[in-house]
Amino acid sequence: MGTRLVLKNVLFLSDFSDASELAIPYAVNLAREYEARLHALHVLTPVPIGYADSVAAASALDAIDEGAQAGMQRLEVQLMGVNHQTILVRGDSVWSSVRRVLQEQAIDLLILGTHGRTGSLKMLMGSVAEEVFRKSGAPVLTIGPAVRVGAHNGGRFHNILYATDFSPEAAAALPYAVSLAEENQARLQLLHVLPQPKSRRGPISPTESVADVMHHLQRLVPEETGLWCRPESIVRFGEPANRILAAARESNSDLIVMGVKSPGSGMGMATHLEGAIAHEVVTHAISPVLTKRL
Repeated sequence: MGTRLVLKNVLFLSDFSDASELAIPYAVNLAREYEARLHALHVLTPVPIGYADSVAAASALDAIDEGAQAGMQRLEVQLMGVNHQTILVRGDSVWSSVRRVLQEQAIDLLILGTHGRTGSLKMLMGSVAEEVFRKSGAPVLTIGPAVRVGAHNGGRFHNILYATDFSPEAAAALPYAVSLAEENQARLQLLHVLPQPKSRRGPISPTESVADVMHHLQRLVPEETGLWCRPESIVRFGEPANRILAAARESNSDLIVMGVKSPGSGMGMATHLEGAIAHEVVTHAISPVLTKRL
C-alpha cells in the first residue's frame, strides 16, 4: 500500500461547457487542499467549416478563437486565489495535447467533466473523457452529468466506494482509495460484484464463492494501514455497472474508485470492469469517479 496520493500538479481539462463548470469546484478545492499548482487546459482542435466562401470560413474560425480566449478569461477569474496557470493550445486531438501536458508538467491528477454521451451519440462523436481516463498514466477524476451541483464538499471525501474484480487494473487503483480514505478520515467500502447464481454453469470457483470473496476483500487492506476504521466488505450479485451505481447510492458515497483497462489490452475479455462498464459508471454516478489504469 506504498502509494500515497501526493498532489503537486493538478491538470484541469476544460471545454467551457456546463460539464466543465461542474468540475471546476473539485479542481479548485483539491488544489487548495493539497497546496498543488493547478494547470487549466483548453485544446482547440481542427473544426470542419462548411462554407464555400473563404472569407466566411475565416470569420467563423476567428469567432472560435475569440470564444476560446473569452473562455480562458472567465476561467482566470474562477481560479483567482489558487496557484494556477491557464494553457490554451492547438492540437490535432484533445488527447495528444493532454498527453504532452501530463509529461511536461509532471501531473499527479487529472480532473475533467464529461457530457456523458451514450448510445449512438457516443458512437458518432466519441467520448473524450473515456479516451483520457483509459490512456492517462495519472489517476483521473471524472465528474459526470449526474453529479449534483455543490456536492464537492470543499475537496474532501467522507464515503469512498472502491469497486474491484481482483484484477491487476483494480489493484492499481486500490492505493488511491486507501490513501484518500486515510487523508480524509473517510469511511471505505470494498465492493465486488458476482454474476447472478442462475447464470453460472458448472462448479462454483473460489472467485464465485461469497465466503471466499469476502475473505479476499478483507485481506486487501492491511491491518496496519492508518485508517480510522476498518473497511467494510460488500458482495453484490448482478450486472457490475448497475450494482456499483446502486451500492454508491445506498451508502451515499461521494467518491467511487475503480481500475480501468488501457485501450487494446484485452478489452473484450469478460472481466468485472471491462469494456463499457467504467464509462457507464462515470456517466450515471451521482458522485465523482476516480479511475486508474496500469
